[in-house]
Amino acid sequence: MRFYPLYSFDQSGYTITTIKTTKEMIAMRLKSVNPKELSLEALRVFPGRTPLLTAGDKAACNTMTIGWGGLGTLWRKPVCTVYVRPSRHTFQFMENHDYFTVSFLPADRKDALTLCGTKSGRDTDKVAACGLTLCYGAGDAPFFDEAELVLVCRKLYAQDMQPELVIDAEAAAPLYPEGDWHRVYIGEVVEAYQA
Repeated sequence: MRFYPLYSFDQSGYTITTIKTTKEMIAMRLKSVNPKELSLEALRVFPGRTPLLTAGDKAACNTMTIGWGGLGTLWRKPVCTVYVRPSRHTFQFMENHDYFTVSFLPADRKDALTLCGTKSGRDTDKVAACGLTLCYGAGDAPFFDEAELVLVCRKLYAQDMQPELVIDAEAAAPLYPEGDWHRVYIGEVVEAYQA
């Protein structure tokens, strides 16, 4: 099943063009919203809500909970920043696809967040185990219809965190006792869906 946004942006990012919806769009619980009109306070969204980071396509995907992330603006584009350790199964999906999604589930889906944060996609089909409904956005990026908010992001930048560049070593050191530093991904928010 594929869902199309109600809005698209030209190269300047300022002109909004309406796109016709399909019959499939009517069946989806989530509704497309203009990413530039979302009013989110990044410092409260990520620490207050543990989202699912998902990457892949219709052939295969993986999802994981993330506790770190940020929303803002880069290069005059709305962006979402996420962090993934190379040891995580989702890492290969992030590397091999141009898009990723961040899905904020409602509070009553804590069971799904727990499972996706404690089980590996190498051993478990987490989407099936959680009973989540896959939908697809730009670039066939997978997300979940049960979410309250979804950000579909196109990768703009990726870089490995480097221990020698950490300014506050006391804050970072306890989180990396065995190395395995995160790779930082910054993605342009190209679509957003909200319940």
